[in-house]
Amino acid sequence: MLDDRFERLLREAQQGDGDAFAELWRSTQPMLVRYLRVVAGDEADDVASQTWLRVMESLTSFEGSGPQFRRWVVTIARNLHLDLVRRRGRRPESAVDDLSELDASSVPDAGHLVEERMSTESALRLIASLPEAQAEMVMLRVVLGMEVAEVAQVVGKRPGTVRVAVHRALRTLEERLSRPAERADVTPTWFTTFSEHDA
Repeated sequence: MLDDRFERLLREAQQGDGDAFAELWRSTQPMLVRYLRVVAGDEADDVASQTWLRVMESLTSFEGSGPQFRRWVVTIARNLHLDLVRRRGRRPESAVDDLSELDASSVPDAGHLVEERMSTESALRLIASLPEAQAEMVMLRVVLGMEVAEVAQVVGKRPGTVRVAVHRALRTLEERLSRPAERADVTPTWFTTFSEHDA
Protein backbone atom coordinates (compact mmCIF):
# COMPACT_ATOMS: atom_id res chain seq x y z
CA MET A 1 0.00 0.00 0.00
CA LEU A 2 1.00 3.61 -0.47
CA ASP A 3 0.09 4.98 2.97
CA ASP A 4 3.53 6.49 3.53
CA ARG A 5 3.41 8.32 0.16
CA PHE A 6 -0.32 8.68 -0.23
CA GLU A 7 -0.65 12.34 0.70
CA ARG A 8 1.99 13.42 -1.82
CA LEU A 9 0.63 11.17 -4.58
CA LEU A 10 -2.92 12.39 -4.00
CA ARG A 11 -1.86 16.03 -4.15
CA GLU A 12 0.11 15.45 -7.36
CA ALA A 13 -2.73 13.45 -8.94
CA GLN A 14 -5.20 16.20 -8.06
CA GLN A 15 -2.90 18.63 -9.86
CA GLY A 16 -3.03 16.50 -13.00
CA ASP A 17 0.08 14.32 -12.64
CA GLY A 18 -0.68 11.17 -14.63
CA ASP A 19 2.13 9.14 -13.05
CA ALA A 20 0.84 9.88 -9.54
CA PHE A 21 -2.68 8.86 -10.56
CA ALA A 22 -1.31 5.67 -12.11
CA GLU A 23 0.35 4.78 -8.79
CA LEU A 24 -2.92 5.31 -6.94
CA TRP A 25 -4.66 3.14 -9.53
CA ARG A 26 -2.06 0.34 -9.33
CA SER A 27 -2.29 0.31 -5.54
CA THR A 28 -6.10 0.26 -5.40
CA GLN A 29 -7.26 -1.65 -8.51
CA PRO A 30 -6.47 -5.22 -7.34
CA MET A 31 -8.51 -4.91 -4.13
CA LEU A 32 -11.32 -3.17 -6.04
CA VAL A 33 -11.56 -5.96 -8.62
CA ARG A 34 -11.50 -8.67 -5.89
CA TYR A 35 -14.40 -6.93 -4.15
CA LEU A 36 -16.34 -6.51 -7.40
CA ARG A 37 -15.81 -10.13 -8.46
CA VAL A 38 -17.85 -11.16 -5.44
CA VAL A 39 -20.56 -8.49 -5.60
CA ALA A 40 -20.80 -7.87 -9.38
CA GLY A 41 -19.59 -11.16 -10.90
CA ASP A 42 -18.94 -11.02 -14.64
CA GLU A 43 -19.43 -7.26 -14.66
CA ALA A 44 -16.54 -6.61 -12.23
CA ASP A 45 -14.17 -5.21 -14.85
CA ASP A 46 -16.82 -2.96 -16.40
CA VAL A 47 -17.89 -1.58 -13.02
CA ALA A 48 -14.24 -1.05 -12.07
CA SER A 49 -13.66 0.95 -15.25
CA GLN A 50 -16.71 3.10 -14.61
CA THR A 51 -15.54 3.57 -11.03
CA TRP A 52 -12.20 4.99 -12.12
CA LEU A 53 -13.95 7.39 -14.51
CA ARG A 54 -15.95 8.70 -11.54
CA VAL A 55 -12.81 8.87 -9.41
CA MET A 56 -11.07 10.97 -12.06
CA GLU A 57 -14.07 13.31 -12.28
CA SER A 58 -14.23 13.81 -8.50
CA LEU A 59 -10.61 13.44 -7.40
CA THR A 60 -10.01 17.14 -6.78
CA SER A 61 -12.78 17.18 -4.17
CA PHE A 62 -11.44 14.18 -2.21
CA GLU A 63 -9.78 14.81 1.15
CA GLY A 64 -8.53 12.05 3.42
CA SER A 65 -6.01 9.30 4.09
CA GLY A 66 -5.10 6.19 2.11
CA PRO A 67 -7.65 3.95 3.88
CA GLN A 68 -10.31 6.64 3.40
CA PHE A 69 -9.43 6.80 -0.31
CA ARG A 70 -9.88 3.03 -0.65
CA ARG A 71 -13.22 3.22 1.17
CA TRP A 72 -14.28 6.11 -1.12
CA VAL A 73 -13.37 4.13 -4.24
CA VAL A 74 -15.23 1.02 -2.99
CA THR A 75 -18.28 3.15 -2.15
CA ILE A 76 -18.32 4.61 -5.68
CA ALA A 77 -18.06 1.09 -7.13
CA ARG A 78 -20.81 -0.21 -4.88
CA ASN A 79 -23.15 2.63 -5.85
CA LEU A 80 -22.47 2.11 -9.56
CA HIS A 81 -23.19 -1.60 -9.21
CA LEU A 82 -26.42 -0.97 -7.29
CA ASP A 83 -27.51 1.55 -9.94
CA LEU A 84 -26.88 -1.09 -12.60
CA VAL A 85 -28.89 -3.66 -10.65
CA ARG A 86 -31.77 -1.21 -10.14
CA ARG A 87 -31.87 -0.45 -13.86
CA ARG A 88 -32.25 -4.15 -14.54
CA GLY A 89 -34.79 -4.62 -11.80
CA ARG A 90 -33.00 -7.65 -10.38
CA ARG A 91 -29.67 -8.69 -8.85
CA PRO A 92 -27.35 -11.10 -10.65
CA GLU A 93 -28.07 -14.71 -9.74
CA SER A 94 -24.49 -15.94 -10.05
CA ALA A 95 -21.70 -13.93 -8.49
CA VAL A 96 -18.55 -15.45 -9.98
CA ASP A 97 -19.33 -17.91 -12.77
CA ASP A 98 -15.95 -17.36 -14.41
CA LEU A 99 -14.06 -18.37 -11.25
CA SER A 100 -16.13 -21.52 -10.82
CA GLU A 101 -14.62 -22.82 -14.06
CA LEU A 102 -11.09 -22.76 -12.65
CA ASP A 103 -9.57 -26.19 -13.11
CA ALA A 104 -6.74 -26.48 -10.58
CA SER A 105 -5.34 -29.55 -12.34
CA SER A 106 -4.74 -27.53 -15.52
CA VAL A 107 -2.67 -24.87 -13.75
CA PRO A 108 1.05 -25.40 -14.34
CA ASP A 109 3.25 -25.84 -11.28
CA ALA A 110 4.94 -22.44 -10.98
CA GLY A 111 5.54 -22.25 -7.26
CA HIS A 112 4.31 -19.69 -4.81
CA LEU A 113 2.60 -17.33 -7.28
CA VAL A 114 0.33 -20.04 -8.61
CA GLU A 115 -0.57 -21.25 -5.12
CA GLU A 116 -1.35 -17.70 -4.09
CA ARG A 117 -3.56 -17.16 -7.13
CA MET A 118 -5.41 -20.44 -6.57
CA SER A 119 -5.88 -19.57 -2.92
CA THR A 120 -7.29 -16.14 -3.81
CA GLU A 121 -9.68 -17.46 -6.45
CA SER A 122 -10.80 -20.31 -4.20
CA ALA A 123 -11.44 -17.80 -1.43
CA LEU A 124 -13.48 -15.57 -3.75
CA ARG A 125 -15.55 -18.56 -4.89
CA LEU A 126 -16.15 -19.59 -1.29
CA ILE A 127 -17.15 -16.08 -0.19
CA ALA A 128 -19.42 -15.70 -3.22
CA SER A 129 -21.35 -18.78 -2.05
CA LEU A 130 -22.61 -16.79 0.96
CA PRO A 131 -25.80 -14.70 0.80
CA GLU A 132 -25.03 -11.46 -1.06
CA ALA A 133 -25.11 -9.11 1.93
CA GLN A 134 -22.85 -11.37 4.01
CA ALA A 135 -20.45 -11.91 1.10
CA GLU A 136 -20.07 -8.17 0.64
CA MET A 137 -19.44 -7.54 4.33
CA VAL A 138 -16.86 -10.34 4.53
CA MET A 139 -15.05 -8.91 1.50
CA LEU A 140 -14.97 -5.44 3.02
CA ARG A 141 -14.10 -6.46 6.59
CA VAL A 142 -11.86 -9.49 6.18
CA VAL A 143 -10.38 -9.39 2.68
CA LEU A 144 -10.06 -5.61 2.23
CA GLY A 145 -9.32 -5.04 5.91
CA MET A 146 -11.80 -2.25 6.64
CA GLU A 147 -12.79 -1.51 10.21
CA VAL A 148 -16.31 -2.47 11.32
CA ALA A 149 -17.37 1.19 11.40
CA GLU A 150 -16.10 1.70 7.84
CA VAL A 151 -17.96 -1.36 6.57
CA ALA A 152 -21.11 -0.13 8.30
CA GLN A 153 -20.76 3.23 6.57
CA VAL A 154 -20.26 1.64 3.14
CA VAL A 155 -23.19 -0.80 3.38
CA GLY A 156 -25.53 1.47 5.33
CA LYS A 157 -25.87 -0.78 8.39
CA ARG A 158 -25.15 -0.36 12.10
CA PRO A 159 -21.71 -1.54 13.30
CA GLY A 160 -23.30 -4.18 15.54
CA THR A 161 -25.23 -5.59 12.59
CA VAL A 162 -22.03 -5.78 10.55
CA ARG A 163 -20.12 -7.47 13.38
CA VAL A 164 -22.82 -10.14 13.84
CA ALA A 165 -23.21 -10.74 10.08
CA VAL A 166 -19.48 -11.16 9.55
CA HIS A 167 -19.17 -13.45 12.57
CA ARG A 168 -22.01 -15.67 11.27
CA ALA A 169 -20.56 -15.67 7.77
CA LEU A 170 -17.15 -16.75 9.06
CA ARG A 171 -18.77 -19.57 11.04
CA THR A 172 -20.56 -20.70 7.86
CA LEU A 173 -17.28 -20.60 5.92
CA GLU A 174 -15.55 -22.52 8.69
CA GLU A 175 -18.19 -25.26 8.48
CA ARG A 176 -17.85 -25.43 4.69
CA LEU A 177 -14.06 -25.59 4.89
CA SER A 178 -14.31 -28.53 7.30
CA ARG A 179 -16.02 -30.62 4.61
CA PRO A 180 -13.56 -32.75 2.57
CA ALA A 181 -14.96 -31.60 -0.79
CA GLU A 182 -14.58 -27.94 0.16
CA ARG A 183 -11.03 -28.42 1.49
CA ALA A 184 -9.88 -29.71 -1.87
CA ASP A 185 -9.21 -26.07 -2.72
CA VAL A 186 -6.34 -24.24 -1.08
CA THR A 187 -7.58 -22.85 2.26
CA PRO A 188 -7.00 -19.07 2.21
CA THR A 189 -4.48 -17.95 4.82
CA TRP A 190 -6.50 -14.83 5.63
CA PHE A 191 -9.38 -17.07 6.75
CA THR A 192 -7.39 -19.16 9.17
CA THR A 193 -5.85 -16.00 10.67
CA PHE A 194 -9.04 -13.96 10.86
CA SER A 195 -11.38 -16.72 12.03
CA GLU A 196 -9.37 -17.06 15.22
CA HIS A 197 -10.45 -13.55 16.24
CA ASP A 198 -13.81 -11.89 16.59
CA ALA A 199 -15.04 -10.01 13.48
